[in-house]
Amino acid sequence: MVRVEVIVETIKTDILVLGSGAAGLYFALKASRFAEVLVVTKRACAESNTYYAQGGIASVTLKEDSFERHVADTLETGQGLCKREAVEILVREGPDRIRDLVELGVRFSKNENDDSLSLTREGGHSAPRIVHYRDVIGRELETTLLAAVRGNARIATREEVLAIDLIADPVHGIAGCYALDGSSREMVAILARHTVLATGGAGKIYLYTSNPDVATGDGIAMAYRAGAAIANLEFVQFHPTCLYHPEAKSFLISETLRGEGAILRNLKGENFMKRYDPRGELAPRDVVARAIDSEMKKSGDKYVLLDITHRSSDWLRKRFPNVYENCLSFGIDIAKQPMPVVPAAHYMCGGVLVDMDGRTDLEGLTAIGEVSCSGVHGANRLDSNSLLEALVLGARSAARLERELHGLKRKAGPALVFPEIRDPKVLETVILDHDWDLSRRVMWDYVGIVRSEKRLSLARDRIAQILETVERIFAEYGISDDIVELRNIALVSSLVVESAIMRKESRGLHYVIDYPAMDPAWEKDTIVKKRLE
Repeated sequence: MVRVEVIVETIKTDILVLGSGAAGLYFALKASRFAEVLVVTKRACAESNTYYAQGGIASVTLKEDSFERHVADTLETGQGLCKREAVEILVREGPDRIRDLVELGVRFSKNENDDSLSLTREGGHSAPRIVHYRDVIGRELETTLLAAVRGNARIATREEVLAIDLIADPVHGIAGCYALDGSSREMVAILARHTVLATGGAGKIYLYTSNPDVATGDGIAMAYRAGAAIANLEFVQFHPTCLYHPEAKSFLISETLRGEGAILRNLKGENFMKRYDPRGELAPRDVVARAIDSEMKKSGDKYVLLDITHRSSDWLRKRFPNVYENCLSFGIDIAKQPMPVVPAAHYMCGGVLVDMDGRTDLEGLTAIGEVSCSGVHGANRLDSNSLLEALVLGARSAARLERELHGLKRKAGPALVFPEIRDPKVLETVILDHDWDLSRRVMWDYVGIVRSEKRLSLARDRIAQILETVERIFAEYGISDDIVELRNIALVSSLVVESAIMRKESRGLHYVIDYPAMDPAWEKDTIVKKRLE
């Protein structure tokens, strides 16, 4: 095995942010007040889970609502695993973050009669508290934050740079990362006083997902390999309603449609949700996803229907322009016919274990947004708390680092030796293509909405084989985008499986038929951590 040193560029910065979604960009804006910030992203900056978010941001704004109600809704949905203190921080700081976004120029939908914020209600919420911009809040948030970042002289951005591994300095802790520059195809070392993971989720570990292609679990995988604690990965949220169409690539249909009165029906036309939960269509996502899964298994049908035909075409075009136009492009007029929908992997409730200031158990490393596990989501995330968490943790992490980085010297990372970069064609890419597909199919078939010990055991064995193959290819043949991402997908998949096997109960998003009830003994985090030599 020939190994050569291929680092051709060294970049230095105060704070390195990996990821360009809401958490990373908002943090960068806050941190730029006291430090030079470099935002690195493996695709274009706008390509993130944030950009595709449709629903909104949960925040108490009505007099009839209260912090206590929002906290209670979050705790109930989290099924006993939320950390109350974390939830209270999240909820109470929400209105300040909304006001901050307004000052930055983020547009929110308003009521025509008094110009107040237009609010909608989603599953699990006891009151209307979802601020939104039509059905494209993610696009509005991402583009506004990105414009502010690009207009800030203290923030630099680098696109098409794929982080491979964190640099672990024995003296100072995490000292940046090594990455592959997609333009030059050369290795770079990025040295930083502090590193922030804002890499998003891992929906692409599953065959069917609402996530974009960037969601390959890179941050979780890099943090685990560096020795960070990872918590609650068994809790994978499946969005109940993604468009079922051969060309749609799991286009997400926001639950705000159900908040506005859309009805779930089976192919017989029956409204089935009240048979599963008295809240019907407004039950939390885990309940709705399992109900749809049950209806499909009982009937053998490949999808169910989401019906909002009682609303006019004009109203739908105005309130849900993105959903309306996308469905119409596939030949579905949602004002005249129900939408065929199925569940798909959506959001990770677990991730790198942090406190509400984004602090991990590794010196020099912060994690914020979906890559993290802060304790606010528990066993199931309350709808639209995710963007809120990204903003709250982004602001709080920046405030913490402003205190901690004063006088701290820039870390000097050790030189690492990497495999030679070779033409990926010599790697017989059919092997990578097969393992890429097989890993995600195994996760879908065996580690999905409903699990069993037998399926999880099969998944463990098959994912382990794939991970062994990929690690061997990574070590022997060199580095490419596909190898790096498949390495991360296989590792995160294995951690999800191990976490699911460890939890001997059903709770929230983790439902295993061998243990169908919640067990008070498991009212605790499931933590996995690599043993470092």
